[in-house]
Amino acid sequence: MTALTTSLRTPKRRWRLINGGMMICEFCGGQTVPRKVRKQHWLDGRLYLVENVAAEVCTDCGERYFHATALDQIDEMLKAEHPVKEHLSVEVVSFA
Repeated sequence: MTALTTSLRTPKRRWRLINGGMMICEFCGGQTVPRKVRKQHWLDGRLYLVENVAAEVCTDCGERYFHATALDQIDEMLKAEHPVKEHLSVEVVSFA
């Protein structure tokens, strides 16, 4: 079994496979499909948007699962010199 992480919930979880190697969503029980997604990624107190990240996405609830190796590769890419596609301004607000 390969470690995956979810988008904003628990940092690391184990994924469950059903017949044929398809993954079952841990939150709703739906099936996932491979997709390329845009991921919000924090590293050293900075927020990055990383495009074209491989993920398993639940077809029912939309929960996203990322392979731990992909997340490690993102960290390494961001720590090194890397091309920047665009700079964005982001507002930070309190909901309280």
